[in-house]
Amino acid sequence: MCLDHLIADAGDGERPWPQAGRERMIVPAPVGTVGTETPSREQESLARLSPGAVMMMGDNPALPRMPERPGLLDFFRCRFMGITERHLLTSAARALDEGQDERIVLACLLHDISNGCLIRADHGYWGAQMIAPYVDEEIAWAVKHHQALRYFADESVGYAYPESYVRFFGPDYVPPDYIRRDAEAARAHRWYMSARLVTLYDIYFFDGSVPIPDPAIFTDIIGRHFREPAEGLGFDGSPTAHMWRTMIWPNNFL
Repeated sequence: MCLDHLIADAGDGERPWPQAGRERMIVPAPVGTVGTETPSREQESLARLSPGAVMMMGDNPALPRMPERPGLLDFFRCRFMGITERHLLTSAARALDEGQDERIVLACLLHDISNGCLIRADHGYWGAQMIAPYVDEEIAWAVKHHQALRYFADESVGYAYPESYVRFFGPDYVPPDYIRRDAEAARAHRWYMSARLVTLYDIYFFDGSVPIPDPAIFTDIIGRHFREPAEGLGFDGSPTAHMWRTMIWPNNFL
């Protein structure tokens, strides 16, 4: 559905808001609506264009404003939805509390990063590609392959097929061939346990009474193992900068 916003432009005292004083029309990305009952109102929105009504581009005043040079934790604070933020922070905190290597802790912190404010389908692959320019290869590999491994039990390390997946997908769900192939390849890889540990610290349901960890507890680990560009994520010209920019401006029409 096309969401229309006319929001007061309070400003932050420093940067002007783009499109100030106009109605900003948001047309959700096709990937989020195709195959659903949500009708496309793109044509209707195009017909409504006028000097006072425009397509959303740039900062959306309905969202927390990102810094001009955003770092990794800014995305946790300003863009990730509550469930994803809790999920990633809790998974990483568990790994940290149990004394796992810092690379594993960071992989847990980043394993579902694509779910935060980008795309769910093939999220392990998207997330690994997004972080690859900034982390050691093993971390990106673990993030990519946790997606396939989570569907397959490994009794030797105490990993069982998640009960939540039965509820999510039904008891008769069978992962597609590419997932099975990648899981088999991962089992034979020297970094298998890195990805498997991510699945072990993955948390599929939460007790809402458990306090969410403070993202700041991971500051030092991020500093040692995540190469944050001086220009800010999204503006350093890396092969995946556009993915970070999409999370900064998720409602851009183009």
